[in-house]
Amino acid sequence: MSRWDDMTGRRTGADYAARFDALAASGADVHGEASFCTALAPPPARILDAGCGTGRVAIRLAELGHDVVGVDLDPSMLAVARERAPQVPWLEADLARLDLAAAGLSAAFDLVVAAGNVVPLVAPGTEPQVVSALARHLRPDGLLVTGFGLDAAHLPLDEPTVTLADFDAWCGDAGLQLHARFATWDGTPYAGGGYAVSVHRRTR
Repeated sequence: MSRWDDMTGRRTGADYAARFDALAASGADVHGEASFCTALAPPPARILDAGCGTGRVAIRLAELGHDVVGVDLDPSMLAVARERAPQVPWLEADLARLDLAAAGLSAAFDLVVAAGNVVPLVAPGTEPQVVSALARHLRPDGLLVTGFGLDAAHLPLDEPTVTLADFDAWCGDAGLQLHARFATWDGTPYAGGGYAVSVHRRTR
């Protein structure tokens, strides 16, 4: 069971969506991740939103002209995504065992994005498998983009579960090389701190 399951019981889709709807209504920019990814891979790129939740990032990417697939393990989240964007393919699946080809979808993506603390919230011990599975869905030279907290202040957890050193090692084992790292989705350079946005490129 994932850490997300432990926290939510897979029943929080509507509440999660409402929180971001309120932020958007207040004038906050809730599309930083999509803008960041579009700068790296201009449309029409093929993008996988891994741990897509209610589809906030994937739907915006589709609006920007990308060919998008969303994957998540939480059916309550996917129910919201499917209601809001029925034209986008949404798949319920465990990222550690992700195989889109077996589901009848092309598995070659220009970019895979895992935003919203996806990596720290997968099932304990499956992090390397998740990274490997995401890497396998990238075309050669494709990009894995992740953003997650490194301390309790930037996580919905009491303590961090992933270090950048471990994450980079898992990426290296999966044929990915660090391309760039930032402190925020608006491109602020990373100089240490509790949150990191990492861009890894598939080199083999």
